[in-house]
Amino acid sequence: MQNKKCFISWSGGKDSCLALFKAKEMGYEPLKLLTMFGTEEISSSHRLSEKIIKAQAESLGLDYTIGKAAFDDYEKVFVSILKDFKDLGINCGIFGDIDLDEHRQWEERVCRSASMEAVLPLWKRNRKDLVKEFISLGFKAKIVVVNTQMLDSKFLGRDLSFSLIEEIETSGADPCGENGEYHTLVYDGPLFKKPLKVRFNPEIIPVGEKWAQITIL
Repeated sequence: MQNKKCFISWSGGKDSCLALFKAKEMGYEPLKLLTMFGTEEISSSHRLSEKIIKAQAESLGLDYTIGKAAFDDYEKVFVSILKDFKDLGINCGIFGDIDLDEHRQWEERVCRSASMEAVLPLWKRNRKDLVKEFISLGFKAKIVVVNTQMLDSKFLGRDLSFSLIEEIETSGADPCGENGEYHTLVYDGPLFKKPLKVRFNPEIIPVGEKWAQITIL
């Protein structure tokens, strides 16, 4: 049987979590979560601390790696980590992208650089259907970042639900947030041994974005 040991490109949000779930259904064997940080001590897009990533990894029963890189060094650092993973016998990377071709091209390129295969379990699925499936499976996630140029800040801190995604869509935004309207933190679900206990403290960031500070209790 083909070696299906893999790492998960892990944002901490709904898409990477659903991709992990689908990958396991497809017979892949996840060994590592990989989350990239910038020059700050939080993840690049979802603004999560290492403490939160660690708590997710522990509840999922997986090891995790934090990559830290400035924007110009991002790809070089990413590939270097993948080469280290390759030495551990990992042959595949699982990514949660849905339909952005430039993202897929980048993921395939960096995986090739480490002699790996990029696998995108959610690829070309309907965006809204994916959010509905995520909720139907029993996963729980909070909106922790909103781009206030695209979505009202009133959605910050709310749990994903069928009614909420209808509300987001009615507001004119993509219900999946695939255009950057919002990002989530997954804190419970069928893959989790126990739910994360989180405290939510909204914080305004004056760059057209608003995000929440999430603390593990």
